[in-house]
Order: sequence, then C-alpha cells, then structure tokens
Amino acid sequence: MKGKKIVLGITGSIAAYKACFIIRGLVKAGAEVQVVITPAGKEFITPITLSALTQKPVISEFFSQRDGTWHSHVKLGLWADAMLIAPCTASTLGKMANGVADNMLVTTYLSMKAPVFIAPAMDLDMYQHPTTQQNMERLRSFGNHIIEPQSGFLASGLEGKGRMEEPENIVNYLDQFFEPKDLEGKKIMITAGPTYEKIDPVRFIGNYSSGKMGFALAEECARRGAEVTLIAGPVHIQSPIVSSQCRLVHVESCEEMYQAATKAFPEQDAAILCAAVADFRPETVAEQKIKRQGDDLVIRLKPNPDIAAQLGQMKRQQVLVGFALETNDEQTNAQKKLDKKNLDFIVLNSLRNEGTCFRSDENQISIISRDGQQEYERKPKADVARDIIDELARRL
Repeated sequence: MKGKKIVLGITGSIAAYKACFIIRGLVKAGAEVQVVITPAGKEFITPITLSALTQKPVISEFFSQRDGTWHSHVKLGLWADAMLIAPCTASTLGKMANGVADNMLVTTYLSMKAPVFIAPAMDLDMYQHPTTQQNMERLRSFGNHIIEPQSGFLASGLEGKGRMEEPENIVNYLDQFFEPKDLEGKKIMITAGPTYEKIDPVRFIGNYSSGKMGFALAEECARRGAEVTLIAGPVHIQSPIVSSQCRLVHVESCEEMYQAATKAFPEQDAAILCAAVADFRPETVAEQKIKRQGDDLVIRLKPNPDIAAQLGQMKRQQVLVGFALETNDEQTNAQKKLDKKNLDFIVLNSLRNEGTCFRSDENQISIISRDGQQEYERKPKADVARDIIDELARRL
C-alpha cells in the first residue's frame, strides 16, 4: 500500500478506539491516511488522538471556521485511492444505502470515486435485523466491499457476528486488494491435507497433515487473481477462502484424490501437489468393525496410485509443483522425486526442523529445481505460501 491515499471514516461505535490500530497498520504499510469522523464518533475517540497518528487534521464538519473555509467532499473523493469506514454503525450503513447525506462522512462516501471498504460494528440483534442485512446487500450491489469477521478467525455459529473485524485483518484486506493480480486468468489446481485409507468402517490409515499449507497456497493464488481448484482430503479447517475464484473439492482416500486430480488437471495452467497422500492402502476393507482376536493382527497393504507421477506423464505446457517431506538425505531424495515425476520444482521440508510441517502454523522450506536450490527462513505458512507462489508466477 506504499503511497496509497486512504480516507478512513469513523462512526459512533464503541469499536472506534480500534481505528487507532487501523491507522498504525495503514501508515506502517506506507499509506497516507485522512480521517473523516462523524459527530457521534467524536464521543468515543478524540480528534487529537487521530490527528497525532495521521499527522493530518481530522475532518468532521463541512465548515472548519466561520470565515467561509470548508472541506470539500468532492476533492476527498478524487484524492483517495480507497475509502475505509471502520467502524461502521447500523445507522451509517442505512444512510449510505439510502443516500442520506446528513454528515461529512456520508457526503464523502457519495462523492467517492475510489473503491469503498466497510467494516460493520454493532450488537448481534442489530446485525441480524433484516433491515441491516438488506442494507449490507444493497451496499454490496453498489460495488462496495463489506469486511465481516471471517470464519478463519472465529468459532462456528454466530459468535462474533456483528463485531468489527480485527484491525490487522482489515489492514491485510486492503493490502491484498492493492497487490498486483499477477495470476489473473490462470487456472491452478492444489491438493491439500491427508488421505484416509479405510481398514474397516471405523478405522483408517492416515497421517498428521492438517491441510494448513495447502489452504494457505489456495488463498494466495486466489488473492493474486487465479481461478483455484482445491482438492482437499479430510481436514478440520473452517476455510477462510471466501473468493468465488476458489472451488473446493472434498475427497477422503488417495483413489478419490487421484480421480479428482487427473480429471481437473488437463484444464489447468499449473498444479501444486501439497497433499500428504498415503502411498499404501489395505488390500481388503472389512465390512464390519474388526473385533480384537488373538495377540496380533496382520493387515496386508497394496500401493496407491501415484498422483504426481501420473500428472507428470499427462503434463503438456503446465507447471507442476511437488512437495517432499523427508527425515533423512533430504536433498538427494527430493532431487530424485523431481526428476522421476517430471516436476518443474519441488518444495522440500524436513521433520528435523521442530515446530514446522504437520499441525504447525510455521514452515521452513527449500525450493529445488533444475536451476538450483533456494533456501528460505522459517516463517508463518501464509508467508511461505507467498514465496512458493512467487516462484510459480515466474514460471507461468
């Protein structure tokens, strides 16, 4: 957001104090911020505080003095690269949806030429009221962006609904909006999570994969404009992906993932094989729960289809990316997989790096290709996803 000009509208909500954190985040990202506050908003936070953070006088009234000096909402509408209203009360939502221009904030909104982002803030009953919902839908139909708390940050159900989204997530939303869409028009398939191979109706062979890395990759691709097909094994993630550009396909076994992947791949520009797929499955699956008998139980296994190898054979002009999780001889084993399965590059992670890989929010990777090897520092999986997609984008 470096160099972007943001008009921040603040209304009369108890969440108005969070605007300070929004301003800090925007300024840290390199944006220039101009605050427009309603008279009710000044009851919750002082203009002096806001002005100290933005290094600009806060605008609230049409006329700043009695000498004819006035604030031009038209100029603000032309100056800004975006308008963010956070927090936005139910009252202001209603005024914006119906063109009630009785204060400087709504008048500025009606003059705005740039994209508008709205972060509602109110109690649950007001949020659920049909009038509020209708107003939000109407504002969406006008092309506004409504920033509501996402499922990735909240518990299930209605908990948290109505409250304003967290400041850092609002800033990230705007930051992502302004990033270049370097994958626009590209179709990318991603596999994620584990596979479960049934032993009987209640038991299976699986692994510890959470799917977090694959979902982070899908979010990054969709954010950068790609049309994503995410084929996910059994995961316990409430997907934060809200983009219509991402299609989620649920599977359970390796065979199901194989069928879904080989069906989708011919239409893709690239595929990222991030899933932790079981190499073997039971030779037979018991129809009833296996009872404990004797001192041991022998389960015979047979190989599963090799998704990466099959896609490597099918590949024409696509870019094919694999993952390798190793416990020893990491580089050697990853290089062999790269060559054997006709991959363009492979992402290597190791169980030797404690606190990464399975079930972790962080990862530490190397990217290996025929051009060489690039090492990366340990970082959150969302940032790792960006590194991987940067490499993919260079090859598309």
